[in-house]
Amino acid sequence: MYLIDTVGALHIGMCIIYLYFRSKKICGSPRKQQRQQKAVLSCKAPRCADQEGKGYFSIVLFLSFPSFNQEKKASRPNQKFYEMIQEFRETLEITPVSASDLIEPHRICVCVRKRPLNKQEVNKKEIDVVTIPGKGALLVHEPKHKVDLTKYLDNQVFHFDYSFDETATNELVYKFTAKPLVQSIFEGGMATCFAYGQTGSGKTHTMGGDFTGRQQNSAKGIYALAAQDVFTYLNHRRYAHLELSAYVSFFEIYNGKVYDLLNKKAKLRVLEDDRQQVQVVGLEEIYVSTAEDVIKMIEMGSACRTSGQTSANANSSRSHAILQIVLRCNDRASTLHGKFSLVDLAGNERGTDVSSNDRSTLVETAEINRSLLALKECIRSLGMNSDHIPFRMSTLTKVLRDSFIGEKSRTCMIAMVSPGMASCEYTMNTLRYADSVYDAISQVAELEEKVYSELKVEFS
Repeated sequence: MYLIDTVGALHIGMCIIYLYFRSKKICGSPRKQQRQQKAVLSCKAPRCADQEGKGYFSIVLFLSFPSFNQEKKASRPNQKFYEMIQEFRETLEITPVSASDLIEPHRICVCVRKRPLNKQEVNKKEIDVVTIPGKGALLVHEPKHKVDLTKYLDNQVFHFDYSFDETATNELVYKFTAKPLVQSIFEGGMATCFAYGQTGSGKTHTMGGDFTGRQQNSAKGIYALAAQDVFTYLNHRRYAHLELSAYVSFFEIYNGKVYDLLNKKAKLRVLEDDRQQVQVVGLEEIYVSTAEDVIKMIEMGSACRTSGQTSANANSSRSHAILQIVLRCNDRASTLHGKFSLVDLAGNERGTDVSSNDRSTLVETAEINRSLLALKECIRSLGMNSDHIPFRMSTLTKVLRDSFIGEKSRTCMIAMVSPGMASCEYTMNTLRYADSVYDAISQVAELEEKVYSELKVEFS
């Protein structure tokens, strides 16, 4: 089959019509030529002996064939958008986060992590629409069309405390997010670290550890890295006089109900005691003496976690998994000294994006989204130093109530994003969620800094 561009086809058509009306008869024979660089139309009018008095014309077409490189380019979907993104990236100065960068203290830290394209996306030749210039910035190159179908990019910029590109390791992410929170629990604080994002964006990879196929290396996740630091501090002479012991609990929240992952998924109740403290009744706390003990608990609990199939992930986590490392005084086991809650949230999905349309699946999705909304409101209230924190809006926020209340509360949220063009809408939703939290915190921080500056001037 010959390939003719639109303008060339138009010229040929007009020539044929002209010749037809001139001669009333047209005979054409295309001649095959390989890999020519021009399209030539030649019209000849030889007289034939047996067709005396009749016009006889032959149309000879030399058609242009694309070169091998052009064929290769054309095989990539959305090639035009790919080229536009590449051109834009060439104008940017990229300074990714490195291990030598200074760690700034935050009461609430909001950061974002981009995962690399997975094998499925690479095979589909998916376009990477997310760029991390560094210094907390992230750009989304949102592909759009004008009214006349002209393609253009809507380059949207987001700013957070830290932004990690696809080359960042779990160790690097941990160093800037959860690691600064470990010391706070030895000082009597409550710390919480969340991984939030669309299903398939890398939350379980970040919190639980690296995957090799379906096998997970639990020693390389934030869960295990935090546990290692907890025992490093326990053995440090600075905190030896506190005589603390570490305990671990691991449970999931599925459809608003709590299940103990370290006790055969026993169903638990969430109640408030006479001091208005939220208690998970029957939750098993296991004494641990080394980081290896914690890793074993993580592996045992992760194997029991509820999962399901969605449009983005064939093995999506459909529950919120919460690992709690609790420090208690040795003299009285009931005395709580500090607590670190590490939360791998369920993937946020719209009801239309799950592969099954049965009622139970839609209810499950609605419950996940309701708890994520409640979590966002609690973090925003905490960041704004609000007197009222709406922790009763969901089971997730009830269980984490003590992490939101008190001056020593510290929180870190890691927003996970997928880079593919097909996931662009979900990536934008994740970033808007994180951005709304970050903006509220930033406004309060600016106000506090302004008041502090005014007081400093007044008393100087």
